[in-house]
Amino acid sequence: MTKLTHRLAGYLETLARALRRYGRDDGKVLVLGGVRSGKSRHAERLVAHHPHLVYVAPGLPPSAEDPEWAARVAAHKARRPSHWKTVETTDLPGVLRSATGPVLIDCLGTWLSRVLDEVGAWTQKSGWELRLDERLEDFLVAWAQARVPVVAVSNEVGSGVVPATVSGRLFRDVLGALNSRVSAESDRVLLVVAGRVLDLP
Repeated sequence: MTKLTHRLAGYLETLARALRRYGRDDGKVLVLGGVRSGKSRHAERLVAHHPHLVYVAPGLPPSAEDPEWAARVAAHKARRPSHWKTVETTDLPGVLRSATGPVLIDCLGTWLSRVLDEVGAWTQKSGWELRLDERLEDFLVAWAQARVPVVAVSNEVGSGVVPATVSGRLFRDVLGALNSRVSAESDRVLLVVAGRVLDLP
């Protein structure tokens, strides 16, 4: 009886994972990819069927001082359906905890860059490591506890050359670790390479 119970429990868990993975609402989904890989477009397609959605843009707001970044932001805005609500904030935990419907975060890389700046990592302010850990853990707890469909886009930074600067290596290492932690708490993880989507087991 014990073997049968264990076998049945295993079957039900496999079925539950399959339903989360391939159901219409995918639970928590992490979409990884390199620059211009098509990761954002794919993430948008995953949530396109929702009549209402909160689009979280945690990167720097566009400014005249950086026309290239402003053009990128404008292109992203032009793609979004008019019924999506855009929230520009670095308070990802707050958004996830208060969400009553689906959420799309694009992206964790731009969010981390701002968080590193806010905690004083770039200038090595005293205590920045502790402040960074607190911010990351707060987000990870909110992600794990999210009860609405949520898709997060992030940069896959582990396949390129080693950055030449200390700040570049710090960003790569922290984002790589963050992606791994988010992946562990996700129902589905996708890797987008040259517009092709790989479903990671």
